[in-house]
Amino acid sequence: MNGKQANIDSVFHALGDSTRRAMMERLSEGPMTVSRLAEPLSITLAAVVQHLQVLEECGLVKTEKHGRVRTCRIEPGGLAVAREWIDKRRTSWEERLDRLDVLLAEPE
Repeated sequence: MNGKQANIDSVFHALGDSTRRAMMERLSEGPMTVSRLAEPLSITLAAVVQHLQVLEECGLVKTEKHGRVRTCRIEPGGLAVAREWIDKRRTSWEERLDRLDVLLAEPE
């Protein structure tokens, strides 16, 4: 498996978890500390950190430590690989549907 495929797999794996999607939603509001990110979640802080590690490893989130405070934010280019994968397939699907439209429009 090439590196790009591995990254696509890791992004979809990361986003396949509802807790991680909820974390991404919260981070879309802007950078926040891990403690603040964890507030509405009904999981331990240690579990939040583990979820953040998955998001960070696939490039969706970036964390930085300043003193004792760890802040996390969405990595702007993190979804690019998934977006490219979806865009390529969407183009193919649209072309197929266009061909089907032509076939259906032909008189019998």
